[in-house]
Amino acid sequence: MCTAVTYNTKDHYFGRNLDLEFSYNETVTITPRNYSFKFRQENEINSHYAIIGMAYVANNYPLYYDAINEKGLGMAGLNFPTNADYKEIEIGKKNIAPFEFIPYILSQCSNIEEVKRILESVNIAKINFSEELPASPLHWIIADKEKSITVESVKDGLKIYDNSVGVLTNNPTFDIHLFNLNNYMSLSTKPPVNNFSQELNLDTYSRGMGAMGLPGDLSSASRFVKATFTKMNSKSGNTESESISQFFHILESVYQQRGCVYMGDEKYEITIYSSCCNMDKGIYYYTTYENSQITGIDMNKENLDGSELINYNLIKGQQILMQN
Repeated sequence: MCTAVTYNTKDHYFGRNLDLEFSYNETVTITPRNYSFKFRQENEINSHYAIIGMAYVANNYPLYYDAINEKGLGMAGLNFPTNADYKEIEIGKKNIAPFEFIPYILSQCSNIEEVKRILESVNIAKINFSEELPASPLHWIIADKEKSITVESVKDGLKIYDNSVGVLTNNPTFDIHLFNLNNYMSLSTKPPVNNFSQELNLDTYSRGMGAMGLPGDLSSASRFVKATFTKMNSKSGNTESESISQFFHILESVYQQRGCVYMGDEKYEITIYSSCCNMDKGIYYYTTYENSQITGIDMNKENLDGSELINYNLIKGQQILMQN
């Protein structure tokens, strides 16, 4: 289970929590402009926009979980079990495997309008990366610096939703998530007004009571509401430090702690990592479950005209500054 968020201050930010019970030893991976993206059904792309994001690299292929390109377009795939429905190969369409979708879009699109035009001919095809790595059931959030969309391949076909809140979690489908926000329109950051009864002298005995009823559990529907409320009411300064700190605080509102989501066999779902990408500057920031220090990698400090993947292992151990 996962949560993805967009956020704007002076710059534009995109990132997510990856919530799982295990790790594939993913790395922050930079794909330079001349790396050859090979696709199972479509022509390879040998020259493209540079990309930075979190990926599991298998057979020298970056299986991106989330990423941005050098033009400021971001994309993340989130778990979408039972609802994701990938199709058979369709003649006349661009047949893209789920694991190819992020590279296919980010390699050649610079904004949402370009993405929408490409999606008119895309078919998310039922293709596994390998026998050991079958296709994961996913849906995707794609965002540029101004707007975002959600893409879902379901039984009825490929659905593209304008994502006005800039948030995505998991099941159910995105249209239901948006409709569910109607149930929380009375929530507020301000103290509540007594509408219960004028005959009762009710008291606001605590701060924050305007948001009573805001979900706090870890289900995907509740995380969608909680992350949306937190993000839409979030206030931040414009500096990079203030902006990324606030972004991680938004993600922390739906953080999963070990022990709270039991997966069986003594395994628990946790927030393996949280990411925050500066879409304007091409910087990928992250924290991990054991390391709450923010670590950053600037794609523009690498040779983006190269042809080989660049990988940074995650710093997972807690980094503690002792002051005495």
